Formats: sequence, C-alpha cells, structure tokens
Amino acid sequence: MSFKKSKLDLLVRVRYANPLSPPPCPPKLLDIPTDPMRYAQPEFLNSIANNTPLPMIVDAECGMPLDLGNWESLWEENADDSALNPDPHNLPKLDPKDEFLAYDSGSSSAYMNGNHTGSSTPSAVHSLGQVAWLRKTEYTSDRVQRSAANESKHVALPPIDVSREAQLRDIETSFLECNENFSLEELRHPNKPNVTAVESYEILPDSKIWANQYDLFRFSERPGERPVDVEDPRLDCAILRPMKSDHDSFLAFYLTEQDEGALKFNQVRSSVQPYEIPENEEPTVFKFIRDYETVKVEQEVPNEFLLVFEDGGSTSTFDDVFNDRKPAKRQRGAYYKNIERKMLLKKKRANAYEQYEDKWDVIKVTHVPMSQEEEDEREEALAEVMDPLFLMRGDVDADGEVEVDEGLGGHTFPVSVESIPVET
Repeated sequence: MSFKKSKLDLLVRVRYANPLSPPPCPPKLLDIPTDPMRYAQPEFLNSIANNTPLPMIVDAECGMPLDLGNWESLWEENADDSALNPDPHNLPKLDPKDEFLAYDSGSSSAYMNGNHTGSSTPSAVHSLGQVAWLRKTEYTSDRVQRSAANESKHVALPPIDVSREAQLRDIETSFLECNENFSLEELRHPNKPNVTAVESYEILPDSKIWANQYDLFRFSERPGERPVDVEDPRLDCAILRPMKSDHDSFLAFYLTEQDEGALKFNQVRSSVQPYEIPENEEPTVFKFIRDYETVKVEQEVPNEFLLVFEDGGSTSTFDDVFNDRKPAKRQRGAYYKNIERKMLLKKKRANAYEQYEDKWDVIKVTHVPMSQEEEDEREEALAEVMDPLFLMRGDVDADGEVEVDEGLGGHTFPVSVESIPVET
C-alpha cells in the first residue's frame, strides 16, 4: 500500500535574495578617490598569476625513456628473461649508487646519505625498521619505537575452538557468569546517576501475540467529534480502513455511534479466549467519521516495543490487558513484541469532486473462524519464536524473516465485515 508524502508546512517562508550587479563604471558626476599605491602591492598581481596557465611540455615518455627492445624475452618465445626476473638466490650486483636504496637494518654494512660508512657492525647506524626510503627522517625514530613495542608484545595465541560444542559451552558459561555476578546495586543509568534499579526481568518474546502485527498511529489532534475534556470510550475499538482515490492514498476512520456499542464490543471480546468465536454475537455497527492522510510513515521501528511485565504469578498478555481478560500463568519476565510501523496522521481536507474507488459509510463487524490459510500464516509467524530450528529452514532470509504476505495490521480475532456503500 502506498501513501502520499506531503511536505511539512514551514513557519517562515524562505526568501531568496536577488541583489543587483554593480555598475561596470563609476557613476557620472561623482568623484571616487582611488589610492594609486594599491597597484604597487604584490597582492595586486595574485589574480593574474592564478589565472595564467603554465606551459608544460612533456614528451610521450613523460621524461623517463624506456626502450623495451633491450629485453628479448618480451618479444621472443623461450628467450632468456633473467634480466627481468632474476633468480632470488643469485641476484645481480647492485650499482654502488643504488645500494643505499636496498639498505637493510640487519645487514653488516651501513650506509648514510648514500655513502658507505665502512662499519662492519650494525650498531654504527640506528635501525630504521620498515621505513620507506622516501620517508622524512624526523618520523623514523617514532616508527622504530612502535615497531620495537609491537615485537615485544607479540605473543603466540593458542588455537580457538570454533566447534558447535565449544560455542554452546561458551554461551552457557556467559549466562552463568552474568547471573552469578549480577548486582542491582552496581547498575547505573547512563544519563541519570541518581536513578537506581529496583528489579530485573528476563526479556523474552511474547509468543501469545507474536503472530499479530501492531502499528502505532499518532494523530495530530484527538480523533472523533467530541471535545478533548470529554471521555470517549469509543476510541478503544476504532477502525482505520485503507482508502485510495484517483491521485491519493489515505485512511478512513470509523467509530461506533454510541458508547454502549463500543463497551459491548469490548465486553464480547473479553468474555472469550483469543481466537474463540462468541456465540449468538450481534453485529457491531461502525460509522464513518472522517478521512485522515499520512504525514509521516516509518517502515522500520527498531527502538520501540510492546512490553508486558510478569511477576511469575497470574500474568497477562497485551491482549489480556487491552480486553480486560483474566490472565494466564507463565514465568516471570518482560515479554516484548515489536512494532511494525509508525504513522503520523492529520485530518484530510474534504473534496466533493474527489472520486473514490470503494467508500463505505457503515461497517458491521462480527467474528468468524479463521481460514486454513490464516491458520498456516499464524503458525508460520509463531515458528520464529517457538521453533528452535527456525533459522535452519531454507525459506528464511539472512534477517530471519520468512517471505509471507503482509497485512495492514495485526488482528486478535478474525472478523466478518459487511459494508454499506455511500450514496452519491
């Protein structure tokens, strides 16, 4: 589903300056004094010197002639190439002028500034280490000190066991050390030093709601037609339906007409367990309120989650809290579920001439059993946190995600929707 991206309104309009160019000559009838001494300053010719190109006459060989005809091995097969590829065990003798370039700190001879010192001991010249021959001499002493320090610190490390059994052993050991040496008194807040930790929880994925997809919608102002100071229980069970016109995509917002309809709808949901169908359920009528357009859409929300804290006794999931349902029992911990998307909504301006593809004025909602395809999709989503071999499957990508069709949002119950079109 695509959404229209609109620019944010600016508080101050951007003004672009359009200054007039200076006149080519001084205005008439005005005497503008000019100091002739400015022509005698050296800086006066800087602009001329910068704009003057320097002639560079370079031959085809860039000043370094190379006659490839001196090596027969480049042109004839099976020719002697010892001149180009000498034997490393029988190297040719270097020219005395080039011997300094091949200077080695461990050699028995010393060369200074290209001249042989005649000393037979390496101590006559300080070791330069691995220093390029064009390197400035003031940097060579630091290089020697660093190389000596690195050589002294080099210690042969034992081989690391990377087998599966070793990895499992190291992981279990890390959990054991963390739990034994963990102390709440030593924990410190990164930004608030006076804040201390009170309790600690294990962070676990919430398997009860992991198959659902949750989106976070933020309105620029309170939705509905009631004032802000008036309580509106209908907002607990609103409907946002994706809509599309000729040139735009937006969301249609629906609410129940009376508070009793919303309270009854929540009561029916809380009277049964998740994915169970209420008996003799009457349709709940939702009426169209207005359209909202998306100002900002965040497709990835890495730092915001739904958290349910459990103390180890009677615990509740996010659906239990939302539907005021009697909680079940599970171990103590903080159970999380990630948020799929975040959207910022604002009221859409009504346009009487805009053509809609399929607009509904009333929606009647009832619960129906899930289809086999929906059951398979739910089981596939739960396998991410319930199946230990989930990452070993062939249809899982590098991020641990399975290629399945994504819906607009998560559903605790499957619903049957009956629509009544708008009369135009």
